[in-house]
Amino acid sequence: MLKTIALFIAIVSTTATMAQNDPVILTINDSDITKSEFLQIYLKNNNDPKYDKATLDEYMTLFTKFKLKVAEAEALGYDTIPKLMNELAGYRKQLALPYLVDSVQNKSLIEEAYYRTKNEVRASHILIKVSQNAAAADTLKAYNRLMALRERIENGEDFAMVASGKGGSEDPSAVSNGGDLGFFNAFQMVYPFEQAAYTTKVGEVSNPFRTRFGYHIVKVTENRPARGTIESSHIMVATSKNGSTEGTRESELKINEIYGLLKNGENFEELVAKYSDDPSSNKKDGVLPTFGTGTTTRMVPEFEDAAFSLKNDGDFSAPIKTTYGYHIVKRIHWEDVPSFELMKKGLESKVTKDERSKTTQNSFVNKLKKEYKYKNVSKKGLKWFHQNLDSTYFKGKFDPNSLTENKKLFIMDKKSFTQQSFANYISSQYRTYSIEPLPSAINKLYQDWEKNTILNYEESKLAGKYPAYKALITEYHDGILLYEIMSDKVWNKAMIDTIGLKNYFEANEGNYLWGKRIDSDVFECYSKEDALKTYDLLLNDTISSKEVTSTINGESELKIRHRSGKFDLDKTPYLKNKTFSKGLNKPFEVDGKFYVLKVNEILDPSQKAFSESKGAATSDYQNHLEEEWLNELRKKHSIKINSEELYSIGQ
Repeated sequence: MLKTIALFIAIVSTTATMAQNDPVILTINDSDITKSEFLQIYLKNNNDPKYDKATLDEYMTLFTKFKLKVAEAEALGYDTIPKLMNELAGYRKQLALPYLVDSVQNKSLIEEAYYRTKNEVRASHILIKVSQNAAAADTLKAYNRLMALRERIENGEDFAMVASGKGGSEDPSAVSNGGDLGFFNAFQMVYPFEQAAYTTKVGEVSNPFRTRFGYHIVKVTENRPARGTIESSHIMVATSKNGSTEGTRESELKINEIYGLLKNGENFEELVAKYSDDPSSNKKDGVLPTFGTGTTTRMVPEFEDAAFSLKNDGDFSAPIKTTYGYHIVKRIHWEDVPSFELMKKGLESKVTKDERSKTTQNSFVNKLKKEYKYKNVSKKGLKWFHQNLDSTYFKGKFDPNSLTENKKLFIMDKKSFTQQSFANYISSQYRTYSIEPLPSAINKLYQDWEKNTILNYEESKLAGKYPAYKALITEYHDGILLYEIMSDKVWNKAMIDTIGLKNYFEANEGNYLWGKRIDSDVFECYSKEDALKTYDLLLNDTISSKEVTSTINGESELKIRHRSGKFDLDKTPYLKNKTFSKGLNKPFEVDGKFYVLKVNEILDPSQKAFSESKGAATSDYQNHLEEEWLNELRKKHSIKINSEELYSIGQ
């Protein structure tokens, strides 16, 4: 969702300078936006900022539209909708996390993350799914089931067989991979899983541990230094979608033929353009996104192994097979894992936003206790819970209103935190420690409640302590409202209002026309000689397209390609600016390829049917609705721009 509104808002990562004399640059109704606030957002949204009048006016127009929509959302009460309030509360928790950790202890986590970036681990796992809010009986059942599987492995059964067998892992991929997850490193798994993998010795099986997915055990099979990052390109020959043996064999013959051409010195990039079936890369010399250590891009293992086995930039592999087809991989550029100094800032940002940073919260809470003069008075107050809770608590039968007293449990910042607050907390947490004895569960629940209460108290003060945090919350608030009101007033409305859309299309049908097209068989050849042979064969009207391609190719798969359909002359690159007649047309060359066309029909420009242009018409109708709506908002809300201060930016 936030990507949709990225044009309008920025995530501010530095503390804003808000001087007392900061002039107001824009006022919408009674809401002021200062010059520094506007400039901060402008700079975040422009990598190459310009300060001339035209550029500033253009951005102010966009910014004003954004603020107008937010003002309308607030006027309509969108900021009181429970769903949106909960969404913002979730973002607030995420944004607060970097401010609620022990920065000193975070240093060790950063160093740990670097070690794990430099060193990969290969592990297999067995998962038994259990919801984070599962009942006590279900939690215990999942735990015991996993323990039974672990015992079978400890008694000598093969891990992969147990994982993939009946009653084994509930990870769907385990059926085919035996639980093997391949190699991974820091930040590629949830932290509890990463922690278990890196702290279990090679060949050993971990004790059960829990993540948000359920209970796991992990077997570590291998450690190795990280292989760095690699930029590569490839030539791909796709295998038949129906998986037929004949289709697969044809693909294999074709890739081997291409490999032979490469070994004989032909240009890799030219062969990509001619033969590669990967539409995402065959127009870009076969180049793929960089993958490897620290990247979010992962390739299938066969492809990664082939790429990283290449020793020098420019080397290419022998053909390999993946689930997508056959590939020849070329190494463009490889880099080792950067030094700690170069990675430190990025790792620091990842650690503070990651689940692992919560491990330093205990020491941070201790610091807050000192800052806010914390005093523990829980002994008498906790006694009531130990005396009045029984095993029915784990079934969700504890009523916080049954509390007969409301003693203080701790005092902090001259404020009291009481039994009632703790009772309300534990009433929703009865499944958290459902496999613990009750006295132990109560004590752990109290520790969690106290920690969460102190952190929540500190979170409530962050906006006053940190202007950057306050700015972030404002921007997420505005962004959430913007997305919701745009969905209601523009995007969804255009989708739902079928009559309005149809009327808009009919009023503007001149914008939705087919260009000049041909209904044709197209034969694409890779040499002039084969194009001339194709032309000669097609002079015989009785010959089929399949017979033509079979005759020209012979034992090869690289000489000719056939396709048929309706082609727009202006939108098909090799047909652009060319004239064709009905019937067989003489060969012509475009970008090193030769084309022979047998035209069945020439189709003059014509009106598109509504069904043929619905996507484009819907987009245009959305723009139309938005502009009409903005005109209404300009009349409804007052807008005042301080042009003098706007044009002084950058001076």
